[in-house]
Amino acid sequence: MPSAPNFLRRIPVETAAIIIMLTALCLAALSGALMKILTDSMSPPLVSWFRFAGYALLLVPLALWRVGPACFRPARPLVQITRGLMLAAGNTAFMYGVRHVDYADAISILYIYPFIMVALSAWVLGERVTKSAWLGVAGGFSGVLLVVRPDLTGIDPSAIFILFTGMMVALQMLFNRKLGVLSDPVVVSLWGALAATAALSLSVPFVWQIPTTDQMLVIAALAVLTALSQTLMITAMSMASADRIAPFTYFEIIAAVIIGLVIFGTLPDMLAWLGIALIITSGTVVKRFPGALKLRRREKF
Repeated sequence: MPSAPNFLRRIPVETAAIIIMLTALCLAALSGALMKILTDSMSPPLVSWFRFAGYALLLVPLALWRVGPACFRPARPLVQITRGLMLAAGNTAFMYGVRHVDYADAISILYIYPFIMVALSAWVLGERVTKSAWLGVAGGFSGVLLVVRPDLTGIDPSAIFILFTGMMVALQMLFNRKLGVLSDPVVVSLWGALAATAALSLSVPFVWQIPTTDQMLVIAALAVLTALSQTLMITAMSMASADRIAPFTYFEIIAAVIIGLVIFGTLPDMLAWLGIALIITSGTVVKRFPGALKLRRREKF
């Protein structure tokens, strides 16, 4: 597993892991903001393609260093590819949604995934879910409804795209349970990026445009931030147990609020703040569900 930077070795391991995870979440939130910026002038499938292609290029040398040529012969290749297709679909859907939704609201809606994950673990995997976990699921869905606020005409289509992304994240995490014990996490990430790039390549001829210099700089930053955030998450999860790390994952919502204010000049309204508080509180309850804590790694959309 990746090791912590030298200066972090002077403090308790769990504290260092939390610091690394918080840093990773900030970088992930910033990468989401860059995606929102790019979709103002580029097609979401093309932005997704650039993101995963750049991410894959950065991961190949890391995977070769850690695993060697075996990184191109992973366990369960069909499962790895299916997971990559989910990444491509979820990432592209998120960008279609975030185009027209305030950034902090979009990230808050995305955090429906832990509640979907617990519901699916009971239905698909047959795991016993505690009453407190079900209460957390109900509270989480209620919080998302406060952010989305459907009316008599239905739910905003942009929010539906982000809800779909949450479903893809939850399903991908269930796949992680199978893959996490069979493959190095860097190999899992690499194959997810390669499969997503291959799938999105089918759309490139229809949406291709030559990026401007400014767009290429943002695309390069997006690829680097994605690689850094994922590597830091893997490092944090290798240093401390999931039950220590999990409650801090909701810091991404706080980071998204700050980024939304600084970059886009927007803040959630009062009802959205209430929904965010409910999501974070309910999510902390759900994270105590043992089945949820086994799902230790996820790709950031």
